Parts: sequence; C-alpha cells; structure tokens
Amino acid sequence: MLVSNPSHKAVAIRQTMAAASAVCLFLAALWILDREISGIHFADVMTRLRELPWISVTLSLGYMLASYLALAGYDWLALRHIGRRLPLANVLSSSFIATAVGLNLGMAMLSGGAVRYRLYSAAGLSATEIATVIGLIGVTFAIGVSFVLGLTLLLEPTPVSLILPLPAAGLQLLGALLLGLVSSYAVAGAIRRQPIRIRNWQIKLPAPGTALLQLLFAVADIACAAAVLHALLPAEAAVSYPRLLCVYTLAISAGLISHVPGGLGVFESALLLGLPDVPKDVLLGSAIAYRAVYFLLPFVLAAALGLSNELASKHSTAGRGIKLAATVSARVSPQILAAVSFCAGAILMFSGATPVLGERLEMLQALVPLAVVEISHMAASLAGLALMLLAHGLYRRVNAAYHLTFWALVIGMVASVAKGLDYEEAALTAMVLTALYLGRRGFHRRASMLTLELSPGWIALVVMAIAGSLWLGLFAYRNVAYSHELWWHFAVQGDAPRFLRATMVVVLAGTTYSLLRLMQPHVPEPILPDRSELEKARRIARASPCSHSALAMLGDKCLLFNENGDAFVMYQVRGSSWIAMGDPVGPENARESLAWQFREICDTHGGRSIFYQVDADNLAMYVDMGLALLKLGEEALVPLEGFSLQGAARAEMRQIQRRIQREGGSFEVIEPDRVAEHLPRLREISDEWLAAKGVREKGFSLGRFEPAYISSCHCALVRLNGRIVAFANLWAGDGRTEVSVDLMRYAAEAPKGTMDYLFTELFLWASAVGYQRFNLGMAPLSGLETHPLAPLWHRIGTLVYRHGDNFYNFEGLRAYKAKFKPEWRPKYLAAPRGLALPSVLLDISALISGGLKGLLGR
Repeated sequence: MLVSNPSHKAVAIRQTMAAASAVCLFLAALWILDREISGIHFADVMTRLRELPWISVTLSLGYMLASYLALAGYDWLALRHIGRRLPLANVLSSSFIATAVGLNLGMAMLSGGAVRYRLYSAAGLSATEIATVIGLIGVTFAIGVSFVLGLTLLLEPTPVSLILPLPAAGLQLLGALLLGLVSSYAVAGAIRRQPIRIRNWQIKLPAPGTALLQLLFAVADIACAAAVLHALLPAEAAVSYPRLLCVYTLAISAGLISHVPGGLGVFESALLLGLPDVPKDVLLGSAIAYRAVYFLLPFVLAAALGLSNELASKHSTAGRGIKLAATVSARVSPQILAAVSFCAGAILMFSGATPVLGERLEMLQALVPLAVVEISHMAASLAGLALMLLAHGLYRRVNAAYHLTFWALVIGMVASVAKGLDYEEAALTAMVLTALYLGRRGFHRRASMLTLELSPGWIALVVMAIAGSLWLGLFAYRNVAYSHELWWHFAVQGDAPRFLRATMVVVLAGTTYSLLRLMQPHVPEPILPDRSELEKARRIARASPCSHSALAMLGDKCLLFNENGDAFVMYQVRGSSWIAMGDPVGPENARESLAWQFREICDTHGGRSIFYQVDADNLAMYVDMGLALLKLGEEALVPLEGFSLQGAARAEMRQIQRRIQREGGSFEVIEPDRVAEHLPRLREISDEWLAAKGVREKGFSLGRFEPAYISSCHCALVRLNGRIVAFANLWAGDGRTEVSVDLMRYAAEAPKGTMDYLFTELFLWASAVGYQRFNLGMAPLSGLETHPLAPLWHRIGTLVYRHGDNFYNFEGLRAYKAKFKPEWRPKYLAAPRGLALPSVLLDISALISGGLKGLLGR
C-alpha cells in the first residue's frame, strides 16, 4: 500500500526549519561580506590570487595533508574506543573520503556521517558501532575547538572581541568555561567507568588516555588547518600565527554552526571582521586559495580515490583487500558522484557570473559568431542548475538521473568552451563526466525524476548556490553602472549583460520547476507488501479462479485490501499513472467496492486510475467508473475436460512427445516445497536463456526469476537423461479452475521441440488433476476490429499486428498458440478518457520492462 507516515511530519518540519535557517544565515553572511569589501573590486582579488608564490602554495599543501592525517586520527581513536581494529589503509581512506564530503556539503555530522555509515558497514561494523564512531568524532572536534578557543580567549581576547562584541572580562570568562568543559570531560572518563544510559543507548566515556589523545589530534588538526591559511597570506598581511589561529577557530565554528556548505560566506565574513587591518583584497584572495587547497582539492581526490578503487576491483583479483575496496566504492561512489556533480553545477553557474579573460574573448571572436557565445553562456548556466537538481537523483541512485546528468555535463563542457574558452571548467566537467561513466553501475534504481521529492536541505543548497552566484556577479560587475539597456546589449565584451540574462533565465527556470513541483499532487512513498501481507494475498489468490492472481507473489506491486481482508488490488505507481494489474482479486461481491476504493485513492493523490488486462465480464463496472475501454488483445484458453492426444488434430503433439521420450526426455511437476533444492540448476538455465535471447527480466504483469517467487509456485521440469534442461513455473489455484505458465525457459542442450513437449505434458497433467482450462496467456493486438469505421485504436493496433514483425512477432505468437486449439477471450485496458493514452501505455510498458531503458533495450 501507499502510506504517508504522520510521525514523519515533525521531522519534516524540523528539516525545513533547519534548511530555512541555513539560507538566512548564508544571506546574512553575504550581506556582511558585501559590506566589508565595498571598497574593492573583483579584479583586485583575482590579481592577489594570481600573485601567490608557489612556495606558499606548496607549504599549504603540506599543512593540508597533516591536517587530514590528524582528522584520520579521529576515526582511529573512535574505532579503538569501541574495540574494532580495521586496517590502517581502510581507516585513512574512509576518513579522508567522509571528511572531504562532509566539509564541502555542510552539515558535516550528517553528510560525512552518511558516508562513514556506508564505508564502515561494508567493513562489518554494526549501525550502533558506526553511530558511536560518528558521535566520538564530533566530540573530538568539539574538544579541540573548545580548547583552542578557550586558551586564546583567556590569554588574548582582543581578536575575538572584533567578532563577538563582548567585554574582555566576559570573553575571558567564556574561555575559562570552555577550558573547564574540556577538563570535565577528561575527569568524567576517569571517575565514571559505567556507561551512561540515554533511553536505549549506552555511551561509554573514553578513558583519560583516550581523552588526551582526542585533544592532541583535534588541536593538531585545527593548528595545521589554520597554518594552511597562514601560509597563503602574503608577508604584507603581517598577521601573527597565534592571532590567526584564534580568528580561524572562531570562523570555522561559525561556518559549522550555520550548516552552510563549507561555511561559504560565513567563514569569509568572520575572517574579515576578525582581521580588519589586513587589506580586504589580500585576505579574500588568500581565503579563496585556502578553499581550493583545503576543500576542493581533497574533494576531487576523494572522488578519484573511490572510483580508482572501483576500477582496480574490476581488473584485479588481488584478494580480500581489493574486494573490500570494491564493496566500499560501490557503496559510496553514487554519493560522491552526487556531491561532485552538484559542485560542478555550482562552478558552471559561478563561471557564468564572472568576466571572461579579455585575450580569450579576442581569440573566441575569431572562431565563433557572437550568437554562439551568447547561447553558450546561457546554456552553461542552465546546465549548472540542472546538475544541482539532478544530483539529488544521483544520491538516490536513480538511473534516469544518471542519463540526464550525463547529457547536462556534455552540454556544460561544450558550452564552457564556446562561451569564453573556459578550458578549466570544461576540463572539470570532463573529469566529472568520466567519473560518472565509470560509476554508472551504481545507478540501478528505477524511478521517475518527476516524482522524486527534493529534501528541504537540498532545496536550500540550490537556493544558496543561486544566491551566491548572483552575489558573485554583482560583486564582479560592481563598476558597471546598471541601465535597462544592458538587458538588450549584445557584444563580445558584454560580460555584464550576459550575466544578467543568464541569471534571469536560471531564476525563471528554477521558479518554473518549483511551481511545477508545488502543483504536482503529493504521492506517498510506495510501500511493498511484507511477508504477512504476501501470505494473506497468497491465500486469496489460490482461491481465485483467475491464474494471474499469483502475480501478487512477485512482491513488486503494492497491495490494497478491502475492509474484510478477503479481496485485494495489486498495483504500482509510475508518474501520475496508478496501474492495477487485472481485475480486483477476491469474491465477486467485493470487486466493485474495492475497484471504487482504488479509484478514490487515485483521485485523492491526483493520479490516473488504470486497470490493465481486465476481463469482459467486468466492463460495465469500469464504464460506470467513467473509464474508457481499449481492447489489448485476446487470451488463449485451452479446455482441459477430456483432453487427450488422440485424433488427427493432436498428431503433431503426439509425435513430439514420443520423439522427446525416445531421446531420454521426461516430465515432472514438483510441489512448491521441493523447488528450493533445484534452484541452483534452474538459475543456470534461466541465466543461459536470458543471455541467449538477449533480453532481461521483466516485471509487473510478467514473472521474473526470484528465488522466493519461484519457490512459491508449482514447477514443471523437463529432464534429459536425468538432467534438468527446461522448466516452467505454474500459476495453479486450489479451486482447480484455471492453471497457467509464467516463466518458460530452457537450456541450449534441450532437444528441439522442448517447449511443445512441455506444453503437451502440462495439458495432460492439468487435465489429469482436474483443472478445467489452461491459460496460454495473451496474444497482444490480436482480435481487433478491421472495419474502416472501427475505433482509431483498433485500426492502429491492427496495422502494428500485421506489419510490426521488426519489433515483435505478434502474428507468430498468435499462430503458435492457435495450434493448441484454444478458445479466445478478450482482454481490455480501462483508463481515463482523453489524450493521456500514449502516456498511460508508456507507463505500463516501462513498468513491465523495468524502465524506459529496459523498454528500448528489450
């Protein structure tokens, strides 16, 4: 069924409030930043950035590595505290990847914690152990920040007073309190040996030795991170390291508390407030370089590390270490790729907000027309917006998001070159594109991007990126006087007008997307049936005269039960199409009310109610519900009463039976409780058959090879000299009314005519045990009217039926089933009237094929 859990509303409200507060803090930081740098220009900052000596950059890289090594110490200590010893290489790589993702995405405890959960669960840690590790890492950082801030506030509170307008005595008191908290933490671990109980959690305080190591690692981390920024400040800044350490610690604390990704804007504002005597262009240029060294470079390296592990695992059999790396990368690479894609989108937008180098524009003018430059500038910004929105789908491992992101990156890469020869952005998007392609196997989830809800946090990230891009553009073109003519000014040197137009288009596109999402009805998360619901459905299905009721056992469809619990509708949702498989299953007097119940639920959520493959006996019910009826084809039913192979009409079937038996063939139907012992061989046959046919598993209206599903059915086996060479699982009810086959698969070694032999023996078996008819399934598009005045759907269907052999052998399938002399029963689609039919048929086909890719790729 589909459920909206009311208990999640409070969580959703808290998430929305946290996201809104992060956006407000970010906007406030931009306002402070804009006020503080009102006297400088974008070109001044870029000049300072280009003037950085390489020795300073090299030194900052060394400090960055030392800081990340200290951060890995956080993980090592936490793992040691819970008694888990992992290989050092695993700890180093896991800490590096999780920290890089956490620092760049913001809400480091959540984003970095999610990555740690995936990495450490692959290494065998339980959820409780991982939660303890994440908590201890947060405590370690808090200890370090408290100690450094407390010490500096106590000894020299002046720099902090520029950010926090408090008297010196108050700041010193605050410093003493912070140092007291650190001391209390160490003392508490020495005094209390028993775990602290908080509800169902038990928290064991670290021993004094561990607490001391926590402090040492945290102080080393903060000291080295501050040294990165100090190394990038030129000598003219004249800032002592102790003073910078104090301001830096307060700045990163403000950034973390704000939950803004990377503390962007908040960190810079705090630096400018705390170091007012340093030239603003110098400080801002050094801060940008610091972000490149300490944030972006590790982030890129983390993505490369995860993907290189995946590549190594595909081309090596070096043992357990490689297998562990493969597991780790498979679990975390979609999350890393989502973060990298989001950053690539933000960079494309920021690039569109800044001027292009003059010499590049001159070169570009000689290569492409002005119209190409204008269109490319807008396309790059739109591609950036698309990447940021699609990254959420990548994070959820959605296959459609992978394909859309792939093409958005291609557009961004080409547009970056065409808009200003921005080879840096083009190279970056090419790297992300390559990484995305290499990690494509991680995006296996089938879902519609239109129904995938964006979390409040993700929306906040996109809003902050757009606001940051707008602020950056206004800062970059501060010296350009605004006029209405700028919107219509097209020139090679017209960077400012291009920025205005691109920003307007991005804001309009984002607003349009938001409005479409707001107007789209809320579809609750589909909840597939649990074991008890499947057992309940199994009992109802076995009492049903329709064999297709066994499709409920697949477990890929939601189940809607009536109030009495003796009937159900099995359905799935794709987009706005709510598609029920067949008629309601259960007693005849319960079907109509249950069908209406399903229709009402669809209407409540703004969905289209659709019934696929319904019988002619129930057409009046669907007409009363206001649905249109379309004939899908005809179902072949072989009468079994008195069935035998005698007579000329069955001569071919007799010959095939005798030939197969002479070659050593035999037939058997086994009960469901005996299927499990044959599953390995049946799996071999199934995989071989799929590979030989070049197809993949289907679903919804067709079964697939799932061990639990196959084991719930009777199974027909064909053996050749004792070895199983073919099988078919049966839909057989307790009422002995109708029996049908679902999967029919055979091995390459099976003799010619095995399928005919299997059907022949199945007819004989079903007749012998008392079944009334054998359902051979539907022949699509057969039996449609050919009259010139027939409905358009019939005429199109007949045309495809007769001339569509290149796509599907419609006539051949009907002819094959016709040789068994069946009776034909029509099957219909009940769907809303109007122009939605193509969309409905596409949704049904995609459900059966496992997505649009499966539909196109067989």
